[in-house]
Amino acid sequence: MPDIEPTNEKKVVKQDKLVQLIVFRLGDEEYGIRIEQVKEVTVTPDIARMPKTPSFVKGIANLRGDIIAIIDLEERFKLRSATTPLTGVSYTLAVEAKDYTIGIVVREVPQPLSIPVSIIEKAPEFIQDINIHDKYIEGIAKVDERIIIVLDMLKLLSPEEIMQLQPKTESSPAPARTKG
Repeated sequence: MPDIEPTNEKKVVKQDKLVQLIVFRLGDEEYGIRIEQVKEVTVTPDIARMPKTPSFVKGIANLRGDIIAIIDLEERFKLRSATTPLTGVSYTLAVEAKDYTIGIVVREVPQPLSIPVSIIEKAPEFIQDINIHDKYIEGIAKVDERIIIVLDMLKLLSPEEIMQLQPKTESSPAPARTKG
């Protein structure tokens, strides 16, 4: 017969580490980004289209003095056709990586959500193996009846795509002009 613990002793329950996500909808699915990867959330500013960029790059925008590339993840993930325009009010999540900041366009206000790290399950290998270089799905969280796909934004863009978005500062500088 197993020993029964007295009820007056307090059990030490190890607290599961929480992770804070910013959750948003793309198509019919919910996605989350770790809050430490999100610099800010704002109404999408005016976007200037850039030539010779992938179609999912909507252009560049001035976000509080910083010029950042604005990316449409619905189009990047092929959840919506490139010919379907973004309409109405949208929001931009400014995501900061080591070498760049990008803006992610979403259609509704992103919501914060705290969940235990332990409920984020590793994405099934067959999903990750479809695109070997695209390991940007950190995992999948089941919260009540919701399924939230947790993204690692630092792995979202390939090195080639990052190079296309960065300003060309390495080229030889143009001679300075002075007013005379």
